Amino acid sequence: MREKKGRPKNKYTLKQRFQYWFDSHMTKGAIGIVMTFIAVTILIAIFMGILIINLGFVEETRYEATIWDSITHVINTDMPLFDDGSLGYLCLMTVSALLGLLFTSVLIGTITNAIEVKLEALRNGNSLVIEKNHIVVLGFYPGEYTLLRQLILSADGKPACVVVAEDMVRTEMEECIDNNLKVPDNFRIVCRTADITDPASLAKCSIDTCKTVIVSPTDDIRTIKAVLAASKVLKKRNVEGIRVNALIKGEYTFPPSIAEANNISTLPTNYIMATMIAHSCTQNGLSETFKQIFDFNGSEFYLITLPGISGLSFEEVMFRVDGGIPAGVCRNNSITLNPPASFIFEDGDLLLVFSEEKDSASLGNVEMKPLSIPEIPVAAAEDSTNTVIIGHNESLPVILRELPENVSHVYLAGWDPAEKEHEYLEKIASARNLSLTYYSGDLNSESVLLDLAHMAEHIVILNGHDFNDDSVQDADMESIITLLNLRDIRTRYNLDFNITVEMMNEHDQGLVDVDDHTDFLVSSSISSLILAQLSESPHLIEVFQELLTNEGNELYLKKVAPMKLIGEYSFRTLRRLMLRNGYILLGYLDADKRSFFNCPSDQMITLAEKDELILIGKY
Repeated sequence: MREKKGRPKNKYTLKQRFQYWFDSHMTKGAIGIVMTFIAVTILIAIFMGILIINLGFVEETRYEATIWDSITHVINTDMPLFDDGSLGYLCLMTVSALLGLLFTSVLIGTITNAIEVKLEALRNGNSLVIEKNHIVVLGFYPGEYTLLRQLILSADGKPACVVVAEDMVRTEMEECIDNNLKVPDNFRIVCRTADITDPASLAKCSIDTCKTVIVSPTDDIRTIKAVLAASKVLKKRNVEGIRVNALIKGEYTFPPSIAEANNISTLPTNYIMATMIAHSCTQNGLSETFKQIFDFNGSEFYLITLPGISGLSFEEVMFRVDGGIPAGVCRNNSITLNPPASFIFEDGDLLLVFSEEKDSASLGNVEMKPLSIPEIPVAAAEDSTNTVIIGHNESLPVILRELPENVSHVYLAGWDPAEKEHEYLEKIASARNLSLTYYSGDLNSESVLLDLAHMAEHIVILNGHDFNDDSVQDADMESIITLLNLRDIRTRYNLDFNITVEMMNEHDQGLVDVDDHTDFLVSSSISSLILAQLSESPHLIEVFQELLTNEGNELYLKKVAPMKLIGEYSFRTLRRLMLRNGYILLGYLDADKRSFFNCPSDQMITLAEKDELILIGKY
């Protein structure tokens, strides 16, 4: 006969079942353990009391008192006195006290351990943030403090809070910040340990109640994951109007439709850096000018409503405004930077102004008279010059495309390009009417560096990074060694050339930034400046994109001598004169490369031969 099928026989004993239940219950945390021990302690006390009663060790009138005495002996671990009752009573109460001692010790240990775990969690920054209108910064790197420093400046003495999230211990982050930043009383920095690419981990940062989210500069993969994680938290909680700001270095591109749908602002870091390097290498001081324009310690760009400008031309507004420099107009949510002098303002137009405060600019009642010199040779061609580029990275093709027109010859040193890359670079150079020469040699050799120093007036040191921590450190060190050797050659041989250095970390720049003939372009600090501006003025991203790329208006340093402007002028007159010639005047550099921005309108300025004007224009 076939055996009758049915459920398999239960193989587990009662002891095993109890042990499984006990183990499962103990894994539920400290609260589960405490509740279990309290219940067991009370049950033991009641059992011992009932046992004493049933064995007849107490009188009938003391049943309730016996139960209570048993509970107190177990909980207080209180040994009975000799005259408390019979010998049996004393023995069983002693057992109750000893069992109480055991369970109470375990209970106290459990509670103590739970408190320690909670304190450790607090030290590690795992608790929930309860803030409103704060700024969330995703990512923190010891040695990089420009972003936090700028956010402190942007608060301008008003109460503000920044939540910094990173996958490192909270106390370590706080120690780094305390040792490197002076945080004013009005400003609070809250650190939290979190995986910035995990939406569940980011939820503790109260992203849904913040003012804006900033992804601190990092590699593209981590940046994009952090952007998507933050966007997912906002979308899940149905929050609109909070922007997520990030810089993508260029390995990946963020789809515009996705960015718009998720309120994401991104800028291409590599392209921006390459453009800055291309322009800075022949305009010594331009990189520092970029930094000061985006630094909150001075004047910034604001969109303001200025009563009385409707019906006026942009030239009239430029001439009459005090306390700021008109730089553009916003009409129908679209910003036009550097409009023509004849542009007429209409009702509802906003003025883009470069000023120290949002309410600094005012419209004065000043009579505008005809200019005595309406046109100047601003676009006078500069003398042809050569440039040496040492090293290479993904920015090189953009640098070659963006080099000023007066650069006629480029020497590429420190690497041997592959055949395809060689053809690609030659194609770019041919389109620009630019001659390329590849120079091979050991860059650690003084004779090689001396040859390069004699070849050109401008030397660019590119950073050979690949964005992992070890590579960045090694690449910055190679740049530092090359820079020190070139400085030594310039001093010993009395040569005249400027150096533009691309670095990744601001901490590394601080080791060598003591020379006034060197322009530094530090990816981390420039990125942080831009991100800080976006966090405060996300609606100005059009302006930042235009200034930081080659599309439209850019930032220039124009020498005074070729424009025949040597002499004394009021800043008001200079602003109007530059506008007539297609430029917005932001300030000037003197012969010692000291910058002066947003001067008082009626201040008289004496321009010398080596001074340079800081301008926004298209050429």
